[in-house]
Amino acid sequence: MPTALITGITGQDGSYLAELLLGKGYRVVGIVRRSSTTPYDRIAHLVDRVELVSADLLDQTSLMDAIADTAPDEIYNLAAQSFVATSWLQPVLTGEFTAIGVTRLLEAMKRAAPRSRFYQASSSEMFGKVVETPQRETTPFYPRSPYGVAKVYGHWITVNYRESFGLYAVSGILFNHESPRRGLEFVTRKVTDAVARISLGLANHVDLGNLDARRDWGFAGDYVDAMWRMLQQPEPADYVIGTGKTWSVRQLCEEAFGCRGLDYRQYVRQSERYMRPAEVESLVADPTLAQERLGWTPTVDFPGLVRMMVDADVARHSASAP
Repeated sequence: MPTALITGITGQDGSYLAELLLGKGYRVVGIVRRSSTTPYDRIAHLVDRVELVSADLLDQTSLMDAIADTAPDEIYNLAAQSFVATSWLQPVLTGEFTAIGVTRLLEAMKRAAPRSRFYQASSSEMFGKVVETPQRETTPFYPRSPYGVAKVYGHWITVNYRESFGLYAVSGILFNHESPRRGLEFVTRKVTDAVARISLGLANHVDLGNLDARRDWGFAGDYVDAMWRMLQQPEPADYVIGTGKTWSVRQLCEEAFGCRGLDYRQYVRQSERYMRPAEVESLVADPTLAQERLGWTPTVDFPGLVRMMVDADVARHSASAP
């Protein structure tokens, strides 16, 4: 039984990855930060099947201990300060978690489990102000937020440890991936949650930022499968993961409100409050390498993803209605 250690197991990707690995017969260990509360909603259905250990990306010793105690075959670093908007408000904390935290984990792996395999969650936000379209593994990075900058550091330190110390360490450059487990602060979930509340008479509008921003959106459950496939290859390499198709926030609204027979133009308001200081206008992946080497292709298309999320939010609000 192989052992997988997951940072960020309580997040969207961590919960789907844990499900996938349990289905493949792994022993799954999740790193959680010590807290007076237990925000395990996304893994509530898995808690009795996984092991949870206390450690923190800000604390080198705790990471060393966690790796030494669990002896993982695979390490998936999914933990980060992952919301772009927050990175503008907390740039230093974002750098500590999302950039330096990767170094701490790689150093712990090098010392305690050098033969394990390491996955780093890189991001399409590293491309930022894109210099070519679509974006592939060789596209230069031009990040446009503290989050994107921190992810670039995490990406290159992973490459550096692979090349300098011979570690099996890879980065998945994942484009936007969503699900009913996505945080409410992200635009996709913000829209689908608003659709549910508006259609049930619980709200009458939603405020959004740039409706013309375009993203390559896929289903998180598909993308964690790509993570696993990367660590099964004979040689470590970095891969771009995405659908190769792009949609605007406006089209997202049209799809989501359409699921409930509503016209988004009656309910969506643009607000300067949600405009980024430096906008990333369009991101779209070229996932050819992943398709050819990993045999990976997405199974859920954009309309199907949006409907899945709207249906889940409608069911959640309906269940809690008086």
